[in-house]
Amino acid sequence: MAFQGDIVDTLSGLFKSANSKEISKNFSSSVELSINEEEDVYPKAQAEQIIREFFTKNPPVSSAVIHLINTNPNYRFGILALNTKNGKFRVAITLKKTANTFFITELRVEPDK
Repeated sequence: MAFQGDIVDTLSGLFKSANSKEISKNFSSSVELSINEEEDVYPKAQAEQIIREFFTKNPPVSSAVIHLINTNPNYRFGILALNTKNGKFRVAITLKKTANTFFITELRVEPDK
């Protein structure tokens, strides 16, 4: 695990490598997940499966952090520009700190318009 201050950068790298297993280690026990407008709250394990399926359908080519809010010590928000073989997506990640560790509470993936 990289230094927690750079958690959004770390996640960007994990998205680029389509590493759903490592991404899911950062999920809180339940995650609000929205992929292409299908939205629900999922337990950690199911959320990982959904992300893995997304990567199978959309193999990543590159990922970059395009927006980061880190002014609150207990909250992070980042937006990634994710390029895949099937198009570009925006990934919005909301993280909240629990016991000195940031966990993903909300993850939204939508086509980049």
